Amino acid sequence: MKLGLIGLGKMGGNMTRRLLQYDMEVVVWDPTQSAIDAVVEAGAESAASPEDILAKLPERKVIWLMVPAGKAVEMNLEALLPHMNAGDVIIDGGNSFWRESVERANRIAEHGVHYIDCGVSGGVWGLSEGYALMYGGNAEAAAYCEPIFKALAPEGGYKYCGESGAGHLVKMVHNGIEYGMMQAYAEGFEIMEKSPFNLDLAGIAEMWMHGSVVRSWLLELTGNALREDPKLDQLKPFVSDSGEGRWTVNTAIDFDVPVHVISAALFARFQSRDDDSYAMKMLSAMRNQFGGHAMKKVSDE
Repeated sequence: MKLGLIGLGKMGGNMTRRLLQYDMEVVVWDPTQSAIDAVVEAGAESAASPEDILAKLPERKVIWLMVPAGKAVEMNLEALLPHMNAGDVIIDGGNSFWRESVERANRIAEHGVHYIDCGVSGGVWGLSEGYALMYGGNAEAAAYCEPIFKALAPEGGYKYCGESGAGHLVKMVHNGIEYGMMQAYAEGFEIMEKSPFNLDLAGIAEMWMHGSVVRSWLLELTGNALREDPKLDQLKPFVSDSGEGRWTVNTAIDFDVPVHVISAALFARFQSRDDDSYAMKMLSAMRNQFGGHAMKKVSDE
């Protein structure tokens, strides 16, 4: 299968490489030429513009957008839609707000083009481990794109969630849960770090990965971060949020669902921006481990 992919950042570049490893043909474009060159070396075909991608694709075209939510999505839709035909498919693999995805799907359907909203989890580890994919939209279009999802995901790692918006809603909730899990780990490790004992926190994280009810990939990554910097002395206790936690809390309010843990975890991130806490340093380190998110370091001062 041949598809186009726009956006070759931390996620898009490695997703392209994984697709190539599974014998997909990928035509790519990114505003940064060096990003294009890097995946062309791996076997991708380059394009001069989003429109040029379409010229290089077969009759039924599939374009995967791996760009930031909001303006970047709209700019690419404006460039692509005039050159697409009925039955073509656009997959939005970024973290777009699910209500905006519903609106986009309805708007694009007027052109006869299908819009698939696909939440992607896997971060910087997705190339080797695969990406968890949760997607919504037209069922026939989603089924047509299944070879792409199958190539990107590990076994059992992709799920058609339903009509337009469902995929991005599920990914939003996934990230909200992630906020709560990370906060619990961070607080627990801070208790141990401040205890009167000289605890091997990296070793404890490793031990918990074997048989413990709190074992998880996040815990494994926590151990990785602690091995690199046991006291997290190199980090500032500043934790960013990329929007999904806020959306989860706001959606929960709309649905009259109490989300005590997720909302508290979100507010803790706000507090971190005027705090000096080991737990907040731990949250920053975890985000870097799974997603490659930037950390504020003491050396940056």
